[in-house]
Amino acid sequence: MNITIKRLLNQIGDVKYIKRACYRDLHIIRFYSSYVVISNGRVIEVTNPCMTYCPLAGFLYKNINLSGNPSLIKEVIKRAIESKISEFGYFTEKRELFSKDIAIPYGASEILMYALKKKSIDAAVVVCDGAGTVIVNKPEIVQGVGARMNGIFYTSPIKGIIRKLEKTGSYVISQDGTIDQIKGIEKAASLGYKRIAVTINASMDVPVNMIGKIESDLKISLTSLVVCTTGLNKNKIQEIGKYADVVWSCGSKELRMVIGKKAIMQLSKKIPVFVLTRKGLDLVSNYSSHKEFIKSLNLNKQYIIAGGCKGKKIKMGNFNVCFNEARLPIRHKKEPVLNEIYS
Repeated sequence: MNITIKRLLNQIGDVKYIKRACYRDLHIIRFYSSYVVISNGRVIEVTNPCMTYCPLAGFLYKNINLSGNPSLIKEVIKRAIESKISEFGYFTEKRELFSKDIAIPYGASEILMYALKKKSIDAAVVVCDGAGTVIVNKPEIVQGVGARMNGIFYTSPIKGIIRKLEKTGSYVISQDGTIDQIKGIEKAASLGYKRIAVTINASMDVPVNMIGKIESDLKISLTSLVVCTTGLNKNKIQEIGKYADVVWSCGSKELRMVIGKKAIMQLSKKIPVFVLTRKGLDLVSNYSSHKEFIKSLNLNKQYIIAGGCKGKKIKMGNFNVCFNEARLPIRHKKEPVLNEIYS
């Protein structure tokens, strides 16, 4: 378990005690840079946010960024997560697991949904609250699992969610809610999947530098999508830049500068998604109305896909954007802002 999460759990009780006693139902996610602890369908803890502004949170949840008072921001975070619970059943047996709608314009689950739909990949290894690491082979399920969901750091099993997933043909790697993307990849390969995409929480102890070796050993094609990158140190950013295929910049200013400079493509300006490899480009091309055009791009050049600019008109998902050659990264005045101590 990630050291940060151990510390957080220790704030509310001993880990073993929590698992066997009053917090058997326990889930930890990160939203607006705060760790949020959920148990029995309600938010029981929100840590202080290190972020002072997030355009995505402001888009999804109105008024969340209107106050600089941490206690008020924490209250809005609490309400935002509780709305997910009440509206979509997250962290409960009422969890919705089927969706075809685009919730976030450049979300990881949206890109995976289109990749599965167009049969560019055979399966996706993702994380679901109440189930842990899951192998999904249906586009509407990968979107149901990932839509509106934030980075998950810890989850305990919810039998109703696991049963629903298994009925869809998805494979839950452990009945105890284990989050282990490497085991997920290995299991997916043993099930016969050859073209696999995996989401990796960059703030957990996942060895991104092992992805290439795992791919070679298992004789599969593996595409990595690295998410939840706020607050990473320089060494981790360098590792991700060297080994990942697609990276979400989240609230990391340094990642935008370091990885952005070497990216082939940037998706969006406010919270850039960086495509770093041919495999990443192939994956993202499925999300475009111009798939073959995107796949055929020169890897020695840099490109931007975003709204509100001039250039070649294309569609990403169900929304209209423009494509241009550009020197990356392209910055935006409304990108996420962290407190100086964290940035």
